[in-house]
Amino acid sequence: MGIVNPPKSAAATGLLHGALDAKGEDEDGKAADENIEADFNSGYLPNNSKSTENQYGLKLSRAGKNTKRKSKNKKKNKKKATSLEQQTNPPRVALDNLFRNQQYPEGEIVEYITYSDKPQRTTAAESRSLSIGDSPDDEFLNDYRKAAEVHRQVRQYVQTIAKPGIPLSQLAQEIEDGVRALTDHQGLESGDALKAGMAFPTGLCLNNVAAHWTPNPGAKEVILQYDDVLKVDFGVHVNGRIVDSAFTVAFNPVYDNLLAAAKAATNTGLKEAGIDARMDHISEAIQEVMESYEVELKQQTIPVKAVRNITGHNILRYKIHGDKQVPFVKTQTDQCMEEGDVFAIETFGTTGKAYIRDDVGVYGYGRNEHASSAGLHHVSAKSLLKTIDENFGTLVFSRRYLERIGAKSYHLGMKSLISNDIVNCYAPLVDVPGSYVAQFEHTVLLRPNCKEIISRGDDY
Repeated sequence: MGIVNPPKSAAATGLLHGALDAKGEDEDGKAADENIEADFNSGYLPNNSKSTENQYGLKLSRAGKNTKRKSKNKKKNKKKATSLEQQTNPPRVALDNLFRNQQYPEGEIVEYITYSDKPQRTTAAESRSLSIGDSPDDEFLNDYRKAAEVHRQVRQYVQTIAKPGIPLSQLAQEIEDGVRALTDHQGLESGDALKAGMAFPTGLCLNNVAAHWTPNPGAKEVILQYDDVLKVDFGVHVNGRIVDSAFTVAFNPVYDNLLAAAKAATNTGLKEAGIDARMDHISEAIQEVMESYEVELKQQTIPVKAVRNITGHNILRYKIHGDKQVPFVKTQTDQCMEEGDVFAIETFGTTGKAYIRDDVGVYGYGRNEHASSAGLHHVSAKSLLKTIDENFGTLVFSRRYLERIGAKSYHLGMKSLISNDIVNCYAPLVDVPGSYVAQFEHTVLLRPNCKEIISRGDDY
């Protein structure tokens, strides 16, 4: 998710507002597309499988034998197989019905970089052996892996329908319906959306819109075009453990280098991430890779620039942005990554000014957990706040999410909550008109003996 924008505390939201001290830039930086290959099993049922269960506990069908005795087993197994579910297209089968004992696929397990002055934390064999349960607890890992698998299955379907001619409202609906179905939490009953589901409003940002645009009720429909550059950014949470991942789609090959720049820069950030890793070092590496690319647009060679005033960020439980930032440009900072941190490593590359600003419109709302409601006098504001607390807590939500659970005539109440700093309102973030922005993003867990790129898939 791009960086949230209003606020009182730039550190808490990720918006920098000039706090970053960008230092010299490397004009001769070489492209270093460090593609970290995913060792990933998507969890879909193979057509020719004869085993009953794969390494992740995914239910598979069986094939019987020909002897008379085993013929009974065949009938028995065949009957059992009819009760096993496979994923549909579009994906609507809850993950718990696909994975036996709810053992979900792990992400990409990567050893920490070993520096000459620091001891290696673990061997490769130890990393593999510890990969199942060395996190704070098994529930933590399982929740994250479930959320990540939901994200993978939903986005892989979305990539097949995100084509010129599709309305963005339909694309958003497909994403949200898929997430709610696969987590098995529709979020219509009070408190259900806090158990699992959408972690923030679906971001569908075109061209110079870098982040924080989502379809709103009653707004003019936007249709995806051949020459558009579309950022798809959505989050899935299970018990407040948020997986934040994004990708960019473009149909015109003139944008290929722009997308390659953002993907390579994000992979560089993931490669450099780790326990004790310094943000100033990571940011310098990201910028060097990003700005080694250029694109040819309208017979002009345009350098790709790293966006300067938004950042990657750590993720807290039920809070998409923590207080740590991962800039995309070389930055003076003493911040380091620590064991147990969860980070959204993302980058934005642009053909524009590389400095984004708030645009008109509303992306979503977020509860300020530290604000007191003692000064509220409007009945409508109190009622709306109760609805927000019961259904979203500190998760960012959109107007569509609010109206979906039955909220009506809430605009006056929302205005009161915003003016009292109880709720923050977030706007779309844009570069200059005529520019194009690309984004890629993954969530990484900094476990004691390895890092797990939890959202990695075979797509990106």
